[in-house]
Amino acid sequence: SKNIVQNHLICVIMNRVIKMTTNEYLNLIDKVIENGKYKADWSSLSQHKVPEWYMHDKLGVFIHWGIYSVPAFGSEWYSRGMYDPVCSEFEHHRKTYGEQKDFGYKDFIPMFKAENFDANEWISLFKKAGMKYVMPVAEHHDGFAMYETEFNRWNAKEMGPCRDVVGELKAECEKQGLTLCASTHRAEHYFFMNPGRLCDSDVNDDNYRDFYGPAVYSEAFDPKIIHKTTADTYSEGASKEWLEDWLVRTCEIVDKYQPSVLYFDWWIHNHSFKPYLKKLAAYYYNRAEEWGKEVTINYKHEAFPPNVATFDVERGALTGISPIYWQTDTAIGKHSWGYTSDNKFKSARQIICDLVDIISKNGNLLINIGPKADGTITDEETEVLLTMGEWLKVNGEGIYGTTFWKQFGEGKVNAKDGFFQDGDEKKFTNKDFRFTYKNGYLYVFQMRPSKTVKIKTLKKHNPHDYLIESVELLGSDEKINFTRDEKALTIKLKNLPENDLPICFKMAIG
Repeated sequence: SKNIVQNHLICVIMNRVIKMTTNEYLNLIDKVIENGKYKADWSSLSQHKVPEWYMHDKLGVFIHWGIYSVPAFGSEWYSRGMYDPVCSEFEHHRKTYGEQKDFGYKDFIPMFKAENFDANEWISLFKKAGMKYVMPVAEHHDGFAMYETEFNRWNAKEMGPCRDVVGELKAECEKQGLTLCASTHRAEHYFFMNPGRLCDSDVNDDNYRDFYGPAVYSEAFDPKIIHKTTADTYSEGASKEWLEDWLVRTCEIVDKYQPSVLYFDWWIHNHSFKPYLKKLAAYYYNRAEEWGKEVTINYKHEAFPPNVATFDVERGALTGISPIYWQTDTAIGKHSWGYTSDNKFKSARQIICDLVDIISKNGNLLINIGPKADGTITDEETEVLLTMGEWLKVNGEGIYGTTFWKQFGEGKVNAKDGFFQDGDEKKFTNKDFRFTYKNGYLYVFQMRPSKTVKIKTLKKHNPHDYLIESVELLGSDEKINFTRDEKALTIKLKNLPENDLPICFKMAIG
């Protein structure tokens, strides 16, 4: 019965008093779906709505932290690159740590001590930065879980830090009023470590198969082509054993931490995952109904139909207003999501401009940091976060709780469409504007401040010719006078802020 299922779940969640096998958990998943509102089909799942809190809060922080922060070289893909002769990580590893058969990725775990990790400090910083939701990577492609789990002995509670990182962040989020979410990138671990199959390495040692994964090597998963546009990621799928294991591990995260957003990286769009994605979404959404929470799933590519979950654009944006809510995830670090000793960083201005642009197009921003192995956040990322927080104290009224307007903006500068398009800062000028709307007010962001402000979109007799009753500049006591003619709405300011960050005009419209 439904009550038996719920009681069983409670026993499972309470410190794992009852331990379930994979098959037992699969049966539980089926029972929850059978008794729940949402069924494992797109028609049922399409009735699910994007959470109101998510569309209101707009801004979250992504956290890429794991074993890869120990070598701190190349990128968060070190676990793959260190076994691939074409990658710089391969020779770096040999010179620094020894041959891959003698010192494998697993041997970094004792070095990952997280001795200075303080969840309270992290969440306090995120709160100061104006972040509203927190997205730790529960498991990256490397297969090491940053949470306590029954299904993976290679986890941060049992090894390395010997702490439940996700659990500690959840507790602090609840104390400080932020929303905990979770990301799992385990899907591609099916083949992720396969370069280790082609060299003399510990990936070929079956004693560590449960850590390195199947590391499937085939033409479809050839390390030389897997990320190229010519790669056919649909030609070969994962095994039934892997897919069931993936489903159970993901549902365990759902049950144990109750994340308000569940984020997936690529490869879940592979055809073999489709039946399991339906089950996962139905299970998650039904569990959220029990919790009384609004939740959503973040996905890339064509993994889900557009009305089932929230589409995510990695390191990119859209060029116009989307009728369906969406999100960008990007990083302050330019070259790696995780910590590396030589990473370069974006400016606060670049991140803030991206935020304004994304919000004007009906989206959210998930901004990433990569903490060091000891658990400290870099000075560069801290400075960007704090600058964002100070800016949002003044201008957040035009961000939080807003929606898109009749058009997203004005000016020649725009984002490039698609993934991996945000490396260089957009060259916004004082002629570039972005618009948001809330409760009878139009918010107009000038992307680079100037004393003379000319907004052509708001000229007299324009297609959106509202009566503009008053104008104020957020954060300023200056009385704002404006004129409108056939060419533009013009504002002349006496004073400008000391920095070059976007400014926001709040306009009461009639």
